[in-house]
Amino acid sequence: MLHTRSVQVFLIRHAEAIDETLAIRDPHRHLTPHGREQARGLGDRLRWHDCLPTLFLTSPLVRAVQTAELVAANVHATCPVTVAPDLAPDGDPKAVAAAIAKLPPASAVVLVGHEPGLSAVGAIVTGDPEFEALGKSEAARIVDGKLKWRFAWDADAPAPA
Repeated sequence: MLHTRSVQVFLIRHAEAIDETLAIRDPHRHLTPHGREQARGLGDRLRWHDCLPTLFLTSPLVRAVQTAELVAANVHATCPVTVAPDLAPDGDPKAVAAAIAKLPPASAVVLVGHEPGLSAVGAIVTGDPEFEALGKSEAARIVDGKLKWRFAWDADAPAPA
């Protein structure tokens, strides 16, 4: 387990996106109308469960940026959404976890990205090599290095860890 000194980590997998085509390659895939609904719903649910981010980071891929912006708006985040290249599919989960470890105590960081990178970050932060992959538009909350809950965009309440 990585020492995270009371840092809260919210891992969010991007919402549903259009399929890749010859005209729209993977990095440029955008959210479907249903994906937009998923991201807004997840933001609402996170707001109801004390997600007050001090840092909001996203993969540079379009579907992740759109998810992050919609979640941030619905959670009423006061910090900007910032692109973090290591959250991209070819990024470095160890670098993401190391950056989390350097945050000041009482930080609340939201990370929006892709699988398997997000579950790799979760495995490093919690010390659990079996950290389960997140579904699309699902969030996981880690506090003091322990998984507290997972929350699907359409769930009535978080599922305890």
